[in-house]
Amino acid sequence: MPKSRGGREVVPMHPICQQTLINNFTNSELQRYGMDVESLLALPPVRKFVDWVANKDPDFNAPIAKKKR
Repeated sequence: MPKSRGGREVVPMHPICQQTLINNFTNSELQRYGMDVESLLALPPVRKFVDWVANKDPDFNAPIAKKKR
């Protein structure tokens, strides 16, 4: 849950994964999902990203295009 929405728990996350979530979801949307990883993985943009990044090296990094809203 984003800090701006009352979240206090810090979850370690790879920068490219964090940037993908930030670019695809608002803080309100992330608040609704909370720590429900299965629900996030069921969403097409997240599933597509996870499938793409699964075979990359752990230290892989690439720019992520911002979602046009």
